Amino acid sequence: MSDLPQAVLFDMDGLLVDTEPVWSIAESELADSLGGVFTPELKAAIVGTRLDVAIPTILRWYGAPDGDDDVTRTSQWVLARMVELFAGPLTVLPGVHDLLAELREVGVPVALVSSSYRVLVDAVLAHHLGPFDVTLAGDEVLRAKPDPEPYLTAAARLGVDPTRCVVLEDSPSGVASGEAAGCAVVAVPSVAGVVFEPRKRRLVRSSLEGLTAGELGAPALWFGRVVV
Repeated sequence: MSDLPQAVLFDMDGLLVDTEPVWSIAESELADSLGGVFTPELKAAIVGTRLDVAIPTILRWYGAPDGDDDVTRTSQWVLARMVELFAGPLTVLPGVHDLLAELREVGVPVALVSSSYRVLVDAVLAHHLGPFDVTLAGDEVLRAKPDPEPYLTAAARLGVDPTRCVVLEDSPSGVASGEAAGCAVVAVPSVAGVVFEPRKRRLVRSSLEGLTAGELGAPALWFGRVVV
């Protein structure tokens, strides 16, 4: 059996939990209030980004004022709306429970590393997902994804070498963050228009279903391929 990774670092939205359609509800409501229609192109542009990036992008997309007060007020509205929406049923994506259980069984530490703010991470964790050895929210780092800081911080808190870790991600900013931190990456795109190419230390999959702890340390990941 191949060596296991020292840790596995999970993104949250669109990777662990199917929250992207829930985000789209709030984003569509926001677009409507700005006199526009939320589009797949805008969704692909903001997926995986922190609110301080996504909100100015949305405001500029619709030609709305994007000063500091406008961004703050809009961000507060989106956060409050998302807390409401996250209180309802959330769908855990295929393969997540099985992979978390196997990693726990073989003793590989796991972390949740999200661009979502702590209030939303906690709202998801309230649905009894996990447990995770470390959880890190987007408002708990200075530099958000695609900067490597989130994954470097999580690895440091786990006491592991990031180059011996595997990141599981669905967004371009998240994949870039994990790779910049020196981690291997499993890329699982969840939004139309987001496409990843396999490369060394990047495995592309259509879902986490069937992914095993052993595969996370295997040459198939470390030298890149696509699993449909």
